[in-house]
Amino acid sequence: MKKNRPGMLKKNTIYLLLFLFTLSITSCKSHKKNRHDDTTYIGEQVEVKKKKKEKKGNSIGEKIAAESLTWLGTPYGYGHQEKGIATDCSGLVLVVYELIAEVKLPRNSAQQADFCKDLKEKEIKPGDLVFFATGKDKKKVSHVGVMIDEEKFVHASSSKGVILSEMSTPYYRRTFIKYGRVPR
Repeated sequence: MKKNRPGMLKKNTIYLLLFLFTLSITSCKSHKKNRHDDTTYIGEQVEVKKKKKEKKGNSIGEKIAAESLTWLGTPYGYGHQEKGIATDCSGLVLVVYELIAEVKLPRNSAQQADFCKDLKEKEIKPGDLVFFATGKDKKKVSHVGVMIDEEKFVHASSSKGVILSEMSTPYYRRTFIKYGRVPR
């Protein structure tokens, strides 16, 4: 076995230090490259845009519309208001508004119509309400739905349960009374 000479030890130490220094530089360089490569950067841009969109798209009305959509398929039940179990049209609206907007609405659709501010068709936003006269009295509100966009609304049909319908349907055009916005 050879004895290490002081000069050789010094030389090996220098090589070791150079190796470690080179290793640390390359690892830092690769870390920076990974951090700022196109994929990550694009991902960060997408994430920033997504957050901005979430803030923009998180209005109370949009949350109300989104919650209303989660009720689709709930069976109809007069006087009921429980998602997945049974509900009528005004019960659906009552619970969704209380849950999302923390607004206590009257229990029936005619009183909900009186509670709302009247809207023109061009003013409709997600979460606004739409009222119909589907009973014997063609002038009295007897049905309500939650607008999802300018055309579609969620409501509790007595024959089909909670469904998504369109305002362009002749039946809903014929029975339409008004659009309304719940004061917040």
